Amino acid sequence: MNIRKTIFDDGFQSYLTEGAEMVGNPGIPMLMDLKNMQIPRSMIPFGKANSCDSKRHYVHFYSHDKEFSRVLTATSYYLDLMKQFDGVITPDCSILIGQSRCLQQANTYMNRAVGFYFQRHGIPVIPNVRWGDESTFDFCFLGVPTNSIVSISTHGCIKSKELRMIFKSGLVAMLDILYPTDILVHGYMPDDIFSEYMERARFHRYASEFEKTHTKGGA
Repeated sequence: MNIRKTIFDDGFQSYLTEGAEMVGNPGIPMLMDLKNMQIPRSMIPFGKANSCDSKRHYVHFYSHDKEFSRVLTATSYYLDLMKQFDGVITPDCSILIGQSRCLQQANTYMNRAVGFYFQRHGIPVIPNVRWGDESTFDFCFLGVPTNSIVSISTHGCIKSKELRMIFKSGLVAMLDILYPTDILVHGYMPDDIFSEYMERARFHRYASEFEKTHTKGGA
């Protein structure tokens, strides 16, 4: 009897995590604790990566998920492009308050999986850390090495008093769990959120694209 071999479409891109350690109950890929990353001299959004002349940037994904979804579904296609830059910040896949927990975990998974794949191919990678409310704290920090550099973004996350409180609680949790040496902050750094924690890590602020286009002089 002839047995037909069926080839399944790997929609989750399992090749991204070949060789990765899976951690925590959800099985989040653990990023490698490599020392080839540096504090970025500047960041550039993924949407401008193809058109910029200078490659002395870290590529970030602090934009709407639909603007970088193709990197999640066809990661290998963008490998050569990412290799041209100083490094990459892992994708900022949304973790929304009230979002399905399984989707929040899947987005955390893809953040780390893409980062691991780029690491495995020699690209300096800084993990972007994204959280929702306290219900996400048991998984949203998984897969990030301790005592290292991390990146966060306040853009769109501190628009109201409630959101500021949620963001601040996540910042404290991240400091307590990951003990980062350096924190890259994409977007504004209001004193009421950050001032009391400035001695717990070295903070480095980077203006968002919104700031650059809406603030006089691009400050």
